[in-house]
Amino acid sequence: MMRSGSKSWLLLAGFVLFYVLYLLLGALVFSSIERPVEDGLKSDIEALKRQFLNQSCVNATSLEEFLVKVLTANKYGVSVLRNASVNSNWDLASSMFFANTLVTTVGYGHTTPLSDTGKMFSILYALIGVPFTMLVLTACVQRLMYPLVHAPISLFQSSGLQPRPATAVHFTLLLVLVVLGFFVAPAAVFSAVEVSWSFLDAVYFCFISLCTIGLGDFVPGEQPGQKYRPLYKVGVMVYLFVGLMMMYLLLRTFHKMADLHGLTSFLQLPRCEDAEDEDREPIVENGPEDDAPPPLPPPPQLAEKAAATKPLDPGSGSQPSYNTINKG
Repeated sequence: MMRSGSKSWLLLAGFVLFYVLYLLLGALVFSSIERPVEDGLKSDIEALKRQFLNQSCVNATSLEEFLVKVLTANKYGVSVLRNASVNSNWDLASSMFFANTLVTTVGYGHTTPLSDTGKMFSILYALIGVPFTMLVLTACVQRLMYPLVHAPISLFQSSGLQPRPATAVHFTLLLVLVVLGFFVAPAAVFSAVEVSWSFLDAVYFCFISLCTIGLGDFVPGEQPGQKYRPLYKVGVMVYLFVGLMMMYLLLRTFHKMADLHGLTSFLQLPRCEDAEDEDREPIVENGPEDDAPPPLPPPPQLAEKAAATKPLDPGSGSQPSYNTINKG
């Protein structure tokens, strides 16, 4: 049993390591493809700027042409301003950040491929990277379900709470912890590091990012001359991955609570996918500590249906688990 648990953790570590290597591979390819194109575009913008300044008389037509070209370059992340052009959008750290936002579907849109080759590689990279990212997130959440969901609910039940109040209290506490740990605390850090961001801007960025909306109006690490920019970018990537994992865990916990309270049956929605756990192997095998989740009773609708279709075994004192509920 201990060997099986160690094997499952090694398998999960292998998933995460391969994910990091995949991001690094994407960063190297994107940087090698897009950085020369970006440097060429910067040279063209500098030449255009000198040409514009050397004009003895500026008319409306030349000004409009200059602005159109400058705005087009700015759309691709190349600014005509001297301070803003110091940072590259396609150095290794920025390319890895772009790859991360691509496969997590956050996609801020502040940086986009400049070349046709980069666009084609983005398609192929996302075709593999997006489902693989979902696979890694699912595997991580599977390992967190016991210590963060099943064990606390079992503890609440052993302290005297009924299953429904126990799940409601647990979900409330988990929600508070996620809000504090992945919205409020990171927002305080972002508002301190990003000089132009208010605390509300930082909370807004956290919400938009972890909901994978990714509007792109606030992107960390884009200030000119920002200290430790590569390390900061990597830190934001780690925050996004862990934050998305916790959001997925929170949604699964809510789904389980809705199953227990009969909400999914009332709305005729599919119940949590744990019903299939008995029929297929999990992505990462459960360790010895999470072989069996705590037993929970079914919602009233399912209990009535089961009572009408199947006689009760008077010799059985066990309560149905989440899997039994979902099998209902």
